[in-house]
Amino acid sequence: MKKVFISSVNVLHPDFNGKHTVDVFLHDGKVAEIGVDLKVPAGATLMYGKGCFLAPGFCDLNVNFGEPGLETKETIESGSRAAMAGGVTAVALMPNTKPALHTKSEIAYIVNQSAQQGIQIYPLGTISEERKGENLAEMYDMKTAGAVAFTDGDRPVKDAGLMSRALLYAKGIGTKIFSYPEDPGLAAHAPINEGPMSTLLGLKGNPSLAEELMISRDIELAAYHDTGIHFSTVSGARSVLLIREAKAKGLKITCDVAVHHLVFTENDLSGFESNLKVKPPLRSTKDREALLAGLADGTIDAIVSQHTPHEIEFKNVEFGLAAYGMTGLQTLLSMSLKAGLKPAQIVEKLAINPRKILNIPMPKLAVGEIADLVLFDPKAKWVFDASSNQSRSSNHPLMGESLTGKVLLTCNKGITYSSKL
Repeated sequence: MKKVFISSVNVLHPDFNGKHTVDVFLHDGKVAEIGVDLKVPAGATLMYGKGCFLAPGFCDLNVNFGEPGLETKETIESGSRAAMAGGVTAVALMPNTKPALHTKSEIAYIVNQSAQQGIQIYPLGTISEERKGENLAEMYDMKTAGAVAFTDGDRPVKDAGLMSRALLYAKGIGTKIFSYPEDPGLAAHAPINEGPMSTLLGLKGNPSLAEELMISRDIELAAYHDTGIHFSTVSGARSVLLIREAKAKGLKITCDVAVHHLVFTENDLSGFESNLKVKPPLRSTKDREALLAGLADGTIDAIVSQHTPHEIEFKNVEFGLAAYGMTGLQTLLSMSLKAGLKPAQIVEKLAINPRKILNIPMPKLAVGEIADLVLFDPKAKWVFDASSNQSRSSNHPLMGESLTGKVLLTCNKGITYSSKL
């Protein structure tokens, strides 16, 4: 659509202080006019904004695409389509590929391949070579090629000395480490949270202590080197407390939570639903409540989809054999609303804070600027099924269900996505 006119929409944007209801006219991918009671230009597609919200495009700090090497799970193109359908215009791409994003060549490949997509893709380089946790990867070379931060993805850095050196090196080149906090010895590849449900189902449990120990260690390392660190997908109540205390001391700590940990708990695993097998595992109701409280008081900075696509043969198996993860880009808004978050909080945790963490520019909402925005209706319903799914994979526990909270329009880089109204 070359011309889009959005009437009487609620604006939730850093460029607008307080509550604003305005008309916005988009022309050729740019913001052409903003005002009140504007005339609808000839030939423009009219979108009624009453009850809807206009915000910066969402920014997801934890996304997995298969490319390079695992394109049957997700390509950059299909993942970008799924992102735009979910209102996401920027993603931090995890290095969980084959080969891993562990040299400047892989980083440059991602940057080049993403240039024609409707979203910004910010590759995360690995901390260690091939994510093996043995030797530091060439972080500086990757940064010059386009890496915005460094992580070993869903593999923890178990060697404290290696993590210490990574934090110090990252500080020296002006970037950040993303830590996946898990003690692998305690976690022991267990598929479910350690507790009453693991006992009931007869499955080995992964205790929240495995996460807490790594968070404690990395907080101490960050304090020792006076550097920042970001914790990915925190899941336990004690983890939230540790991070809250660290922030109160003035340490440069940020963290995010996967949206499915705000909606589901270990109790939802009674039927061995393999699409709910995630890493870290779903925790208790008490943990879920602590995560929501952490979001409310600012301890948890951002919400992520942890989009992890898999072919059907990796999920349609016994629970213990199933791969970890679910898709999540298209359901990020609906799941956030399902967790009880309000639109203003969603915009803060999905659009504003993630960009601050990555230290990337905030989209502008002003006449003449490129439109990087999402229009969503928090009350509209839609069905997430094969016809609406834009991902190559469909491993999601709510596939086929009616969801509340619909992305109506996503604009970025001159490309527009619009769902059927």
